Order: sequence, then C-alpha cells, then structure tokens
Amino acid sequence: MKPKSKVVIGFIGTQLDSGKGSGRWEKWRPTVALTQRDDMVIDRIELLHSGQHDGLIGQLKNDIAATSPTTALRTHQLAIQDLWDFEEVYASLFDFARSYRFDTDTEEYWIHITTGTHVAQICLFLMTEANYLPGKLLQTSPPRRQIKGNTGEIALIDLDLSRYNQIAQRFTREKEDGVAFLKSGIATRNARFNAMIDEIERVAIKSRAPILLMGPTGAGKSFLAKRVFELKKARHQLEGKFVEVNCATLRGDGAGSTLFGHIKGAFTGAMSDRPGLLRAAHKGLLFLDEIGELGLDEQAMLLKAVEEKRFLPVGGDHEVQSDFQLVAGTNRDLGKEVAAGRFREDLFARINLWTYELPGLSERAEDIAPNMDYQLAQFSSEYGQMVRFNKEARDRYMAFATSAQAVWTGNFRDLSASITRMATLADAGRINDDIVEDEIKRLQRLWSFSGDRAGIASEVDLHAYLDIAQIANLDLFDALQLKAVLGICLHSKSLSEAGRKLFAASRSAKANPNDADRLKKYLHKFGLSWATLNQ
Repeated sequence: MKPKSKVVIGFIGTQLDSGKGSGRWEKWRPTVALTQRDDMVIDRIELLHSGQHDGLIGQLKNDIAATSPTTALRTHQLAIQDLWDFEEVYASLFDFARSYRFDTDTEEYWIHITTGTHVAQICLFLMTEANYLPGKLLQTSPPRRQIKGNTGEIALIDLDLSRYNQIAQRFTREKEDGVAFLKSGIATRNARFNAMIDEIERVAIKSRAPILLMGPTGAGKSFLAKRVFELKKARHQLEGKFVEVNCATLRGDGAGSTLFGHIKGAFTGAMSDRPGLLRAAHKGLLFLDEIGELGLDEQAMLLKAVEEKRFLPVGGDHEVQSDFQLVAGTNRDLGKEVAAGRFREDLFARINLWTYELPGLSERAEDIAPNMDYQLAQFSSEYGQMVRFNKEARDRYMAFATSAQAVWTGNFRDLSASITRMATLADAGRINDDIVEDEIKRLQRLWSFSGDRAGIASEVDLHAYLDIAQIANLDLFDALQLKAVLGICLHSKSLSEAGRKLFAASRSAKANPNDADRLKKYLHKFGLSWATLNQ
C-alpha cells in the first residue's frame, strides 16, 4: 500500500523563520528545518500568513527548494488584521478549513503549532481538536546546541485550554450553529423539539453509534437524517455519501439483493454482480427508513453488518466489508413489534442506543409559523419570485392551522404541500384571503373522515373491550361509533389529544371546551376508561 503524503499546515514565523545572508543556515528556522531532516520527507507545506511578508515568503521558497526539491510550498493569505485577536484568528482559520480540500485517504496532515502568535497556536489546536483540521498536532523545537545540520526535535503535544473562556464561548456559538444547521435555520419554538435537536447534535458529532428516529409519517425523519450526514461531513467525520432506502419498498428476494448485493448467478436474472446499498454507503451514512418493514432474514443480516462491518452478499461465499454510520427511521413502535415477533430483539437492542421520537406537526403548533416562512423562502428561491401573505390572509391561515380542526395527518409534508399550492396560485406574489379559504377547504377534504381514520376504526375489535352481552345490546350505529372513538384513542398519546381530534369542529363554538371530560363521559357509558384502554 502506497504511504500517504505528508502535508504540514502552519503559520509563517515572521521572526523564527527569518534570516539573511549565508548566516541564516546556521540559525534554526522551524519551517525550513522540517525539510532538512534525513529521517522524513515533507511532501507539501501549506503556509498561512496575514499578508505583507512577500520578501520572507520568497526567501523560504528558495531555501526549501534548495534543501528539499520534492517539497511543494503553497501560501494562503488569511483575512486577519490582528493576530492576537482570538475571534478574528479563529474565524479566519474556520473559513480556511471549510474551503480547503482535505484528502485523508492519500494525505496525512500535521498541524504545526510552533510558529505564529500564541493565539494562532491555540486556535490551530482548537480547530484540530474539533476535527475541522483532520490531522495531528506537531511541535518542533530547536537543538540544544546550535550545530550545523542539527534540525532540532519534533513532538506531539497536549494543551490545557480550560482557562480560555473566550474560546469556550466561541465553541458554544459553533455548537449553536450545529443545532441551527440541523433545523435548517428554522427558529423553532417548541421546547421539546429544541432539546431533542440539541442532544442529536452532540450525539452526531461525538458518536458513530446507530441513531433511531421514531415518529409519524411526514414528521421529518428523512430530512433530519440528511442534515446529520451533512453536519458530520462538514466535520470531516464521514468521507462517503448519503444512501437512503425506504424499507417498505423492499419485497421478497429483491430485498436482500438491494441491501447486501448479490453475485452473478445467485438467482434467476442475476446476470452480473451487484454491490448493494450497504457497500455504497461505505465511509458514509446509511438511512434505512421504515426499518420495521424489513423481513426477519434481512434483519439478521443487517445486525451482522452493523456489529461486524462485514456480511455475505446474496449467493456469495466470501464476506465483504462496509463501515457506515446507520440512522434508522420508523413510524412503528418497535418495542411492540419485538413483542409480536415481527422484529428481532437483538437488532432492536443494537439500534436503540440513541432513540428520538420526532413530534408531529399537531404537537408543534408554535412551530407552524416559522416553518411557513421557511417553505415560502424555499419556494421563492426555487422559482425566483418572492411570495408573501396578506396580513389578513396570514392571520386566517394561522388561525386554522393551529386549531384542532387541522389534524395534519401528513405532518410537515402536508404543510409543505399546502404552502406550495398557495404560493403557486398567488398572483403578483401575494397570497390573499380567497386563496387561503380555498386551501382550507382543500385540506379539510383531504382530512375528511375516510382513508386513515376509517382504517383505524376497522382495526378495532370490540370483543377486546366489551363482553358478549354488551356487544349484543349495541345498535349497529353505536357499535360503529364506538369503534371509531376507540380507534382514535388507541392512536393518541393522551385523553386530551384524543378529545381534540374527536371534537375538532364543535369545540371551536365553545368558550371553554373540555374535550377530555366529554370523552371521559362517553367512554364511561360503556364501562370504559382511558386507563383500561392503555393497559
């Protein structure tokens, strides 16, 4: 295997690296000394400076070319006015790191912290510790005796930076930037969601363990997984790509082939080898949406791949390797799926280390407004036309969107589609009352008592809650109504939530609606309670 090229990144030493005449060769100059060593070859030096050092840079280029013709020297002028200003130096280094094309597969980076001001050295340390500069810290020191040919010593170092409060504050701001990145800059107001995103940001940066995202369809699991990937990519923690697959689309023999690949002739129609999506995600992030839909055989193969980073392609006799970060998504309760025998307990235990439940849009009413603004900005950016609400139209839409009538069954997908429809119909970029009223009617039709709600009612077996005599005394009307009510209760997290769904229309006419009490009294008629339904 070809050894990696050695690349040194460091500041120019305006004093230490200087020297004139032949006497400069008797002086220890840190940057030049790196190229004078017999025990190693530096392939490239990336020299950082703040400008106004053309003469010294020219001298260094000539001297390095003389001592090590194979060492390339590249210079980078940073926008720094004061090399003793922590914030200015850190910001300039941050910009440099974000724009520099690191290639950790073929190059090894040494961050030289001997030259430059102490502030510059500390900021280099911080950038390396945070992995914005993906390399090792290097400190060089002069020889104990100034003897010609003695290039001094090199060593790795550690620093205690706990006393630098200003830098700690800067890290806090960077952390906040990471959280905002995961939320796409949307100023969410939901305390539960913000706390969850704050923890996900910390976990994403510090851990490579699987992450499990739970929540209803349209709650943003896929979107969040992609943002986690982009955050880790920006920190040089992932080198591969983002691979997404909806496990609900995988069926039969094709499921194993799609995920794990196959060899030629593994089954009828396998005319050539196929690498599979797990191998495509090598050194990247694999997002398995609706992981609860995977078959038990595929679950067993996935467990081995997650634990050992290797697996057998379909029809293969030789294992292949893939090292990927796994993020899984599901709208099912995997604990119940394990109890029912539909999901492997060992796989659930493996992916259940970091589990987060994304709340649906109806649980984040305070976040509807900032997400509306975000969707409008996205539309305007894509179509090159600014679109806004009239004040009255915005107030009308917000009143409906945050009311119990808005069930948001599709969550943020419903909201995105709704904003897109209104923006498309907005003449001269203004969404007016008429557009809002038509959209409200359209949403009400979409959420009318059919489809999902009817399906929920059909799943309920009254025999599980009432005895035979009670069921025999029920009219068909009452039986159908009770099944529908129980269906809503079983798919709600609290009595109050179920009440809001069931009395969405009539509650708006009441000054003090008490949905929970109304539902409690209805259930009591049949000898039922919220506690008995959730045993």
